[in-house]
Amino acid sequence: MSWRFNELQKSIDGISQKALTEALRSMEADGIVIRTAYPEVPPRVEYSLTELGESMRPIIKSMESWGLAYKEQMQIE
Repeated sequence: MSWRFNELQKSIDGISQKALTEALRSMEADGIVIRTAYPEVPPRVEYSLTELGESMRPIIKSMESWGLAYKEQMQIE
């Protein structure tokens, strides 16, 4: 699965274009995402997870579950 820059920006509340660009560049340098630029007018760029990035999904899912449970617990008390 791949995402366009604007799709990513819209899905992350409150992130600036600069912050997202820096994060994507860092993740690309670390081998977590692949940036594919298509020679079109207007230019089209897509980002997708590498095998390393995909291997992080279970970890991130666990963190999400923990965070949601914590948030729910804090609202009760």
